Amino acid sequence: MSETADQARTRRRWITLAEVVAVAGVLIAALTLYLNFADRRADQADKAAAAAKDAVAQARVELAGTVDGGTIALKDPRHDITDTTILFPKALGVGKQSPVEPRIDDAVFRRPLLTLTDGGPDAQTGRLPVLITTRFWDGDRTRSARGIYDIVWRTHGRRFFGRALTLEGFRLRQTGGDAAALERAWAAVKPAARQS
Repeated sequence: MSETADQARTRRRWITLAEVVAVAGVLIAALTLYLNFADRRADQADKAAAAAKDAVAQARVELAGTVDGGTIALKDPRHDITDTTILFPKALGVGKQSPVEPRIDDAVFRRPLLTLTDGGPDAQTGRLPVLITTRFWDGDRTRSARGIYDIVWRTHGRRFFGRALTLEGFRLRQTGGDAAALERAWAAVKPAARQS
């Protein structure tokens, strides 16, 4: 029996099972390739985001203050500090300080703070906010950071020579800030006004 032309056309139109499997295999391979490519791009984006986050964390300065007698030595374990500028509240009448070594000396603000707290009890504690601008090395670049820090102080009476001021600690109040923010911080913690 020979095949008619009509039957031959019908047979050629039908796709064989092998052809269906081959087309499905090509589609599956293309989908796998696309998914692998998308996963690789997502992994690269995650790594880039993590690297950027690490760079931001590395660039952030975290000043720590160590109280030693009448001075507070400032340091950041991750960066070399090159320059420090310290701004005190205007009420103290202390000008901007730029010490050679990154430190705060109580001789700068001791007398004005004792004068502000004079007339009250001998034993007082409080916080003195200061605005510190720090320049530091981050790799091979110089960066700058600002923050408002609290100097924790305590006064006590002495038998002779009036009252004494002792430094107790150093804490971060807020990152960033400016002179207006420093004055607002001072208004929130300033000691009671001197009584006449």
